Amino acid sequence: METLYDVAVIGGGPSGATAAEQLARAGYRVALVDPADRIKPCGGAIPSRALKDFSIPESQLVSRAHGARIIAPSGRSVDMQIGDRGFVGMVDRATFDPWLRARAARAGAEPVTGRLIGLAEEADGCMAVVVRPSRSSPGATDLDLILRARLVIGADGANSAVRRLAFPAAKKPRYVFAYHEIVETPVSETPAGFHPARCDVVYDGRISPDFYGWVFPHGPYSSVGTGTAVKGHDLRQATAALRRASGLEGCRTVRREGAPLPLKAMRRWDNGRNILLIGDAAGTVAPSSGEGIYYAMLCGQLAADAVVDCLASGQAAPLKQVRRRFMREHGRVFLILGIMQSVWYRNDRLREKFVTMCADPDIQRLTWESYLDKKLTRRDPLAHIRIFFKDLAQLLGIPAAQK
Repeated sequence: METLYDVAVIGGGPSGATAAEQLARAGYRVALVDPADRIKPCGGAIPSRALKDFSIPESQLVSRAHGARIIAPSGRSVDMQIGDRGFVGMVDRATFDPWLRARAARAGAEPVTGRLIGLAEEADGCMAVVVRPSRSSPGATDLDLILRARLVIGADGANSAVRRLAFPAAKKPRYVFAYHEIVETPVSETPAGFHPARCDVVYDGRISPDFYGWVFPHGPYSSVGTGTAVKGHDLRQATAALRRASGLEGCRTVRREGAPLPLKAMRRWDNGRNILLIGDAAGTVAPSSGEGIYYAMLCGQLAADAVVDCLASGQAAPLKQVRRRFMREHGRVFLILGIMQSVWYRNDRLREKFVTMCADPDIQRLTWESYLDKKLTRRDPLAHIRIFFKDLAQLLGIPAAQK
């Protein structure tokens, strides 16, 4: 007899695996479809609160960062220490994503190793999900699999096949192309330009004309990369420059990865009937910073809640609530980060001023509080007023020393 799944989750990254696990724990029949043949290029940063919010054991962290160094086009740098507020945890997607999928499988989700190639709505309203098995999967054949599911969750990344198959071509988030190299971290001697407990963020048009470059510690390894939406910009050459500057040029390269990174949430995440997009497929990556893991996992939780309501009521309306709830909690942050990127990332003159602002104690404190707490802090309104006028002074070229 053909199996009818309650939900087919397409994509086993942080968003899809989280949704699949939660739904399986609630007793639903879940298929988790993932090709298991690629690693997303990702700095791997998550705020310390993510461990509690998503029950992530500390063993999944490959390192902790207790501060960041912000580097201007001139080479001048500003240190931003977190202090006792928390830390930035680092995960390696090569091990973190499979761990999430395994956790979902232990909860009862059925793993299907393959790639989505077709979607069709049947007469009874269920979805026919056509999957091409990965050749490396156990017992793989040349025959495509057809799964039937009452609902489909598309959590299959910025190039989402679910989005391409079920949504108009125009419904595509704006994105940058990200590229990074995972390299071995020196063990005998720490290079002068590198610190194993610090995230380096480089604002330099030679590295990225519209985004930034990074050097993030991953314990025995480091992630070095950059991103841009400018066609023709040589990301490999820019990454090589980052490695030279940080003293990692001669370190062995473990792997190289590249993929698009969405920077604007879609206006609609559901098709009004039986399909829901979440995570990168819906564009839930923070503008300016490119942070996505925390938001992806939150999307997975919200999606699971909505799907439970949808299956219980037989109505599609709860699917719309996923975007509404997400944007109610984080839309304001995304809006402000988007404005910040459009203003300060335009050229090196403005990037230089932006790094100057990062030295301000008010900006540092509110930046870390907002990142770690995942919301705009409101407990010090005078600090926000001071920052507004400091921003204005930088844009207008008014000397900041005049107080």
